[in-house]
Amino acid sequence: MPIDIHPTAIVDEGARIGDATRIWHWTHICAGARIGERCSFGQNVFVGNDVVIGNNVRVQNNVSIYDAVTLEDDVFCGPSMVFTNVSNPRSAVSRKHEYRRTLVRRGASIGANATIVCGHEVGEYAFVGAGAVVTRDVPAYALVVGAPARRIGWMCRCGVRLDSATGEAACPECGTRYKITEATCTPAN
Repeated sequence: MPIDIHPTAIVDEGARIGDATRIWHWTHICAGARIGERCSFGQNVFVGNDVVIGNNVRVQNNVSIYDAVTLEDDVFCGPSMVFTNVSNPRSAVSRKHEYRRTLVRRGASIGANATIVCGHEVGEYAFVGAGAVVTRDVPAYALVVGAPARRIGWMCRCGVRLDSATGEAACPECGTRYKITEATCTPAN
């Protein structure tokens, strides 16, 4: 399937965009961006030059993905969530050489109005709740909420909250089994 770009969107020459990706109203994709297949970018999205986005990523309205951000396959970015790339910005001081990399692993979801402070990793299939402020790494399968974000539980790959007791847990929706400790959650395969 071809790429679908709305007439109001700006896609700079040089941007690499995979098949079947949809780019909606008033979105700007910079020249150096690398975007996979089957992605969707809502209204008023910005994607910087030094950004890598995997396949099947969903970016909702009003999200800016600044330089030094990587989103792996199947990531969801909720409306108006925020990525930063400098930890101590000042208008009069250029800090482009100090950008800190942010990595969002496969299958992670970031809720509406959440903030991901630069230099951190959001683990695979983690779930960042709406309005959370991530100031440290988020473990795989973790459910984090609040400001600063703290882990309150674990999530299944299918997006359903797991029983947070340590030991083994099964997803009540899909039946996938997990091994849970105080600090980790891993599939029990």
